[in-house]
Amino acid sequence: MSAEGRSSADTWPDRARIAVSLVVNFEEGSEQSPKEGDRYAEPTDEFGVTMKQGVRNVANESAFQYGLKAGAPRILNLLEEHGLKATFTSAALALERAPELTARIVAGGHEFCGHGYRWMHQFKMDEQAEREFIRKAAESIARSTGTRPVGWLSRYMCSPNTRRLLVEQGFTYHMDDYSDDLPWWDAVDGKPILVSPSALDTNDFKFWLNPAFGPEAWLRYLTDSFDQLYEEGATAPRMLSVGLHQRMIGRPGRFRNLQRFVRHMLGHPGVWVATRREIAEWWAQRHPYQAGAARAGRQA
Repeated sequence: MSAEGRSSADTWPDRARIAVSLVVNFEEGSEQSPKEGDRYAEPTDEFGVTMKQGVRNVANESAFQYGLKAGAPRILNLLEEHGLKATFTSAALALERAPELTARIVAGGHEFCGHGYRWMHQFKMDEQAEREFIRKAAESIARSTGTRPVGWLSRYMCSPNTRRLLVEQGFTYHMDDYSDDLPWWDAVDGKPILVSPSALDTNDFKFWLNPAFGPEAWLRYLTDSFDQLYEEGATAPRMLSVGLHQRMIGRPGRFRNLQRFVRHMLGHPGVWVATRREIAEWWAQRHPYQAGAARAGRQA
């Protein structure tokens, strides 16, 4: 069946074949450092080194700052050039410490999604600490941006309590899932929350996890992912999640490949580039939650 033959409930706006979600991680300024009272320096870096307890990694701190000074402006210029909206999964403290950049993102009409108060692991927290972590992040993001986030993405992993705590605090979608190419409903204590799957394979974090996985390989893989989902979108809607980091994809040699990908996807008809919130709201309207039907996968 072609896209034209599908019902409006089985497709995206304007009968688009594919929804593309550009997810920009805004973490710089909230990472670990002994200067913040942390025991260790941020272990995630491009240097491939681990510092001893109590020793600052000043070089890595400057690499994070690159994301704010140079990477973010490049990304925002590209989005503005093409009239695209992205979801900024944001550590709240990072927004607090970069008010001018935050204001530019607000002015661009982009979405802010909760990504912790600081960029730190919440799966290690007990229930009350995690509850407070989520509450503090949501309230801070609301102060910094004027809008309380309705979605959440943890750093790497969530806890068994996370989704229940999100429902408790009024979040409507959750991104800590990698099980599908479409949203699906879950329920906690009878209360629904939409699961909006992410994708690790199309994330620019590959540059740091595997230095041999260069920008051209990332572009080829990302383009192949888009092409496959676009092809499948002729008979059923599909969603592509593209994870980006200001300090990673914002580097000049990598950024060129993001530009190429944007040109590639916009060269196809039937592509809906949307924020995660827009995708969640569209899906919920056309595939409303049905009590008893939520499961670990698509709701029939």
